[in-house]
Amino acid sequence: MKNKKKFSFPTAYTVILIVMLVVMGLTYIIPSGKYAKLSYDTNSSKFIVELPNGESNQYAGTQETLNKLGVNVNLKQFTSGAISKPVAIPNTYEELGKEKTTIFGAITTFLKAPIQGLYDSIDIIAFVLVIGGLVGVINSTGAFTAGINALSKALKGKEKWMIVIIASLVALGGTTFGLAEETIAFYPIVVPIFIAAGYDAIVAIATIFLGSCIGTMAATVNPFSTIIASNIAGVSFTQGMPLRILALVIALAVTLIYIIRYGEKVKKDPTQSLIYAQKEEIEKRFLASESGDAEVEFTFRKKLMLLIFGLSFIVMIYGVKELGWWFMEMTALFFAVTFIMVPLSKQKESEFVSNFVQGAADLLGVALIVALARGVTIIMDGGLISDTILYSLSTVVSSMSGIAFSGVMYLVYIVLGFFINSSSGLAVLSMPIMAPLADVVGVNRDIIVTAYMFGQGLIGIITPTGLILASLAMVNVTYDKWLKFVMPLVGMIMVLSIALLCIGSFI
Repeated sequence: MKNKKKFSFPTAYTVILIVMLVVMGLTYIIPSGKYAKLSYDTNSSKFIVELPNGESNQYAGTQETLNKLGVNVNLKQFTSGAISKPVAIPNTYEELGKEKTTIFGAITTFLKAPIQGLYDSIDIIAFVLVIGGLVGVINSTGAFTAGINALSKALKGKEKWMIVIIASLVALGGTTFGLAEETIAFYPIVVPIFIAAGYDAIVAIATIFLGSCIGTMAATVNPFSTIIASNIAGVSFTQGMPLRILALVIALAVTLIYIIRYGEKVKKDPTQSLIYAQKEEIEKRFLASESGDAEVEFTFRKKLMLLIFGLSFIVMIYGVKELGWWFMEMTALFFAVTFIMVPLSKQKESEFVSNFVQGAADLLGVALIVALARGVTIIMDGGLISDTILYSLSTVVSSMSGIAFSGVMYLVYIVLGFFINSSSGLAVLSMPIMAPLADVVGVNRDIIVTAYMFGQGLIGIITPTGLILASLAMVNVTYDKWLKFVMPLVGMIMVLSIALLCIGSFI
């Protein structure tokens, strides 16, 4: 009798391709439609309105123009560049006809989407590959292994504090300046430390990824979500701040307890790990030193390499927060650090280059996942269904009462967050449409802003089109294992969010 083949959950690549197929199918089912979009031309100091049919008109760059169009935003937000993306204009949605396409055309669209995603995501991909190369060089010297051994001895019996400290710092970055994509760089450092401490890779991923998600979900002064959404909604970003701070404190506390309980259970009994079958494989990948026992000694040279590597992250965070850096500047920073490592590594030129290339190759899969995820958005944008979904959901909530409105609006933003996986993109598209609905049902507009952040933050924990699959690919953990680990926590955060939104409706 033949043994039945055991079902193996598909890899991250297949999961995204399946999502891409589903979204492509939706573009044939959901009607195409579009809102008119408003943008500001700094060269002519005029507003440009692109109509749903593709035509465009110019208007005077004045506050009066904004008032006439029903866009309740201060003119300075456009002239200063605070709002740079096209903003949806209320009450301008038009349904558009579907373009006729052949099977060959549909296949071509499907095949082109990830390639276009590769072009559109090249800044993130370059960042990932350079980080991988730099980590590959440092790892080849045995510096990480020596540092991990020293840290493990220093934290003996206090390992859980690593979870608290790292998650809290990442959450702080998320709530202040939207620390998210940048966290990809942290995994090569943190994963080996947690594994050496007796935890599994899921604890390491959860500590970084959930810390970022909680921070961005309960953002306080994040310019890419809170501030831009508040500006478009016509309220100060300080309105609703106490509620969001309360959410940050409670949600982070719940998340830390959740991760620590799982981590301590795995530490006591490794077989309790959701990825126990991969234990040997992951330990071999992250803990094995290619340099032999003689290199385990934590020499001054290795300490200096790790110190420079750690300082580069402080410089990166400062650059993003204070200097307006983005992926080009961050990649250049780590590329510069790579050159600094040349003399410190004491490796021949050919050996150094080989280690850099191998390190970059180790993260090539992560780069491809980023491109595939972008391909999903490209298919959806091409099918013109984002605005249709927004229009349909806005009509559903427009006739509800205050408390019900707040809760349902949260669910609406969970749905929108799946399809529009960009905090600023979701803000400029939805806020002009959703914010005025608050006036109709009698709640403060800041509740809409908070619901938007809570919703898109929660769905970010699990949506395949976000960062989670790229994060899981760092350690080759499948998506189903992550869902099994995190779904109870998602349920807890959802209940907490709805309760806080209902409380906020009374204030």
